[in-house]
Amino acid sequence: MSTKYLYISQKVKTFKKSLKVDGDKSISIRWLLLASQAIGISKAKNLLRSEDVLSAVQCLKKLGVRINFANNNCTIYGRGINGFKYKKNIILNAGNSGTVGRLILPLLIKSPYKIKIIGDKSLSKRDFSRVINPLNQIGAQFYPKNRSKLPISILGSNYLRPISYYEKKGSAQCKTCVMLACLNTPGEMRIYAKKSRDHSELMFKELKIPIKVKNKNNINIIKTSSPTKLSKFNYNIPGDISSGSFFIALTLLSKNSQINLKNINLNPSRLGILKILNKMGANIKLKNIKTTKGERHGDIFVKSVKQLKAINCPSSLNSSAIDEFLIIFLIAAKSKGVSYFKGLSELNKKESPRLKLGSKILNMIGIKTKLTSDSIRIYGRPNIKLSKNYKIKNYLKDHRIMAMCTIAALTFGGNWKIYDPNSINTSFPSFLKILKENFNVKV
Repeated sequence: MSTKYLYISQKVKTFKKSLKVDGDKSISIRWLLLASQAIGISKAKNLLRSEDVLSAVQCLKKLGVRINFANNNCTIYGRGINGFKYKKNIILNAGNSGTVGRLILPLLIKSPYKIKIIGDKSLSKRDFSRVINPLNQIGAQFYPKNRSKLPISILGSNYLRPISYYEKKGSAQCKTCVMLACLNTPGEMRIYAKKSRDHSELMFKELKIPIKVKNKNNINIIKTSSPTKLSKFNYNIPGDISSGSFFIALTLLSKNSQINLKNINLNPSRLGILKILNKMGANIKLKNIKTTKGERHGDIFVKSVKQLKAINCPSSLNSSAIDEFLIIFLIAAKSKGVSYFKGLSELNKKESPRLKLGSKILNMIGIKTKLTSDSIRIYGRPNIKLSKNYKIKNYLKDHRIMAMCTIAALTFGGNWKIYDPNSINTSFPSFLKILKENFNVKV
């Protein structure tokens, strides 16, 4: 594969496949962070080995945590709560990962020295005030003062206090940040959060970290406090539904095809894409469902249908599909009718302005859209067939943009040059390998 660009000029042929995808990224990062705070040796199978997760690994190693990999296993030697080895002039690089950048901070709120957090060009443009502000209220200090983007430095304190925190955007990262801060903070932390993915809550319960969760008027009221200690814990991490979504789309946009995605994370807070696509007429079924450590997992069976229909997407499904909307937009482009998605301003605060770029790419291939700051209308073309040359460049190396365009090339036709294909390594390093081995795609 060229590291400069991926060239695709042939559509994928009809297929019937069964395959696995890489481990869930949200769970992988949270397991690493919490295992570092546990006492003893914790092990994980199928930990995602993407650039984002490896950024978390490197940050923890710089803080004195020993982490080893062998085959499909990861072993972490936990140092206990606030057990990091603090040194002067530590610099932690979160790379492209907003999750790593935001969730490492609450574990540093007792650091006696300033610790600098940096990231790549894309992450350095993203807003960190949403985690800086609550951590500031808890007692940590940030430098330079009033800065809301990376690079920033954090200085801990021995005088920490619990707060009541209101999370209004449905951001699991922000909610989890305050939850993790409770590990080092005396008293009870209260969080009033718009519903979002709940991997952190489930992991807290599994680790017996004191936590109570109630739902009132679509707001989760979370009360949590510091445990005496965390015990070691092992995890067999299921596949990531966000990675699986690209193969769901590949199937739905191909003729007479079907796929079975094995052992995927089926957490209800992550199933928005399946609910949306089934409302559009897709044939998607869940099989072999089990629950392990509070997380549902099982197989996703998808069969292509003759015609998909447009959707007026309920905004109540947004938070449970926030990482999959680009691929949903692509499916809407081939559906019959006009699809409407609203309340999506958060998409423009991801690795790239995804709402804007998603619309731009659809326009490039002849799909009419109407775009606002937080909504998009997509005028579907069920018979879309492309034959022109298309170049995807300057998209801030957003891994989901790259994968969206790859699926478009394999199903709509045309001759595509997709630059910076290695950007997919941020979240799904085996993506191109799976395409090559299972779908005869030349990469």
